Parts: sequence; structure tokens; C-alpha cells
Amino acid sequence: LADAEAVALKCAEADITIRYENGVQVVLLNGENVNGFLRTQEVGNAASTISVIGKVREKLVELQKKLAAESNCVMDGRDIGTCVLPNAQLKIYLTASSLVRAKRRYEELAAKGEVCNLEKMRTDIEERDYRDMHREISPLRQAEDAILIDSSDMTVEEVISRIISLVK
Repeated sequence: LADAEAVALKCAEADITIRYENGVQVVLLNGENVNGFLRTQEVGNAASTISVIGKVREKLVELQKKLAAESNCVMDGRDIGTCVLPNAQLKIYLTASSLVRAKRRYEELAAKGEVCNLEKMRTDIEERDYRDMHREISPLRQAEDAILIDSSDMTVEEVISRIISLVK
């Protein structure tokens, strides 16, 4: 992760495809289903670490723009509304406090039987936010025309209802 040149070379070789199988989104990396790795704490931190590398950002933005051009989609990410799809019909800046996000991640991982430390998760989330907000390329920020939804005190159903009402 510390070798930007090696990461850029690997990124250039990466073939990333998204498709739906039995109604479930599947992400393929060089033909291998990597869904099981995407929401792990380790991958999230690694993504934040390498996202400052220009070649990585270029590749991801290219892939995301291609996906959006080929199909209707809902896309989430830290620079979707500002860099990837600045002309999207609807932009939502969905957030929650770091403590709430840590608790949600903790519960998600605990349900899978993984041992986790809530306070470390919170610290990791805050450090990732800081890195992403202060990176030179595609920093995390709310697009001017994005609608803010702070889900800290909302249930999943309330968030879904709010977003569907905005879509309509």
C-alpha cells in the first residue's frame, strides 16, 4: 500500500466488472467475485490509503462513468456527486456520526462472527474521513446541489423512505 508506483501498475492491470446475478450485484476483479471483501474494515482503510494516488482515481472514475453510461444505476462513494457524476439527476450526501457508523459496522461484522473493537472502528472511521476530506485529488465533500441526509437518528426504513420520496 505504501508503494504508489506498484499500486498504479496493479490498477492498470485490473479488470473490474459489475453485473447482477439472481438480483444481487456482483463485483468481479479479473473475473473473481470479490463481494465478500468489499465491506471489510481492512479493504475500506486500504481504499482510503490508495485513493490519493492519481492513477487509482483515474481508473476508478473511468470505470464508474462507464457503468453509469451503460445502465441506470444508484452509485455510492465519496466523490460520486462531485467528480464522477457531477450532472446526476439526484445527489444525496448521506452521513451519520462516526460513533453511529462505527456501531453499525460493528454490528454488521459481529453478525458475521468477526471479533471487533468498537472504539478502534470509530478511530479508523474518523481517520479515514480526515484523509478523504484532505486528499488533493477528488476530496470528500458534499456537492453544492446534493441533499444532506444525516441518518444518525434514523432507521434503515426511514432512510429508504426519505430517499424514495426524493427520487419520486
